[in-house]
Amino acid sequence: MIDIGFAHYRGTAAKEVLEELVAVYAEVYAVPPYAGDPFFAAETFAERLRGALEMPGFETVTARHDGDLVGYVHGVTLPADRAWWLSLGDARPTEVQEAAEAGRVFWLRELMVRPAFTNQGIGRRLHDETVTRRAEPWTTLTCIWDNQPARDAYPRWGYRVIGGRIKHAPESPEYDAMVLPPR
Repeated sequence: MIDIGFAHYRGTAAKEVLEELVAVYAEVYAVPPYAGDPFFAAETFAERLRGALEMPGFETVTARHDGDLVGYVHGVTLPADRAWWLSLGDARPTEVQEAAEAGRVFWLRELMVRPAFTNQGIGRRLHDETVTRRAEPWTTLTCIWDNQPARDAYPRWGYRVIGGRIKHAPESPEYDAMVLPPR
């Protein structure tokens, strides 16, 4: 197993690694079908990431090998009024809806590992390093519906799909919302 060191950055403290985060994103999304899609452009992501830094509960967890950033996770406390969350309607289990209203759901917004480091368990280790240390007992994420590696991994990790396909914005791809019960 590859030796990895983790670092946690909360809130605006993540600004010190922002350029590295965007560079990893650009590398991960430089492949079809994402390459060339303005929604997945590094500049567009950087804007979304800067906005997320100000959201309640923002945290990014980085994984480094020999000093190089090989992957990271970032997320926030789920705003109960987030449009994609509300669009799921009654498909959201009542206990998860109530948890979201109480600020007890972590929204894992991004999890990525640089291509040269995939298939080594780093994504799972990043996930667990993040989720197990969060105060929120529930975790939710959205997964691009045809991202087969992620669609295969998340159910193995305990996630289940809820509701129908959703979009984060009119220009975004379709996603499946998933929820992970309390640990």
